[in-house]
Amino acid sequence: MSQKTNEYSTDDDVGVLVKEKPPALQKPRLYQVVLLNDDYTPMEFVVELIEKFFSKTRETATRIMLMIHNEGKGVCGIYTQDIAETKAAMVNKYSMQHQHPLLCEAEPCDED
Repeated sequence: MSQKTNEYSTDDDVGVLVKEKPPALQKPRLYQVVLLNDDYTPMEFVVELIEKFFSKTRETATRIMLMIHNEGKGVCGIYTQDIAETKAAMVNKYSMQHQHPLLCEAEPCDED
């Protein structure tokens, strides 16, 4: 029979105190914040939104906007889950406030 006390365990039969190794820490899973293309939101609004919420330069924001326009979606940034979901919610709220149907999602990154 063994008893656990904090990070140590004791073996009552032998009377030896052994320090157990804590579990290995794992990196948090990353999520990408993705903007989805629509036929109504002006390109300039998308560029300004990317600059504002993702701290991108005008040139980088324009490249992301063109990727969204041409490929249907584009990655604006990669973050931990809480930050990615918060940014997506902020972008969706901002878009609705400005009467644009632009959608933003947070999705898990590939493990590659």
